[in-house]
Amino acid sequence: MAGGLLLAAVPAQAATVADQATISVRGAITCDEGKMHKQIADLRDKAFDLDRQGKKAAAKRARAKADALAKKLKQCQDADENNPGPIG
Repeated sequence: MAGGLLLAAVPAQAATVADQATISVRGAITCDEGKMHKQIADLRDKAFDLDRQGKKAAAKRARAKADALAKKLKQCQDADENNPGPIG
């Protein structure tokens, strides 16, 4: 029984290491500024329409999504401005 538990624990540890490798590969973030600006505008329009319909909670969620996307866009723009470029 103890041997079975040991064998079950090894794949779980191996999966954790594999997941960490996958996360580090995904570290590069690319931003399509035009697409992000459009998404932000669409979400803000949606929030405005939902407000007019009296759906305040849904409007608040749409505005929160737009704000989060705007924050991500700002981070992308800041990263581009502060990037020293290629080495060499």
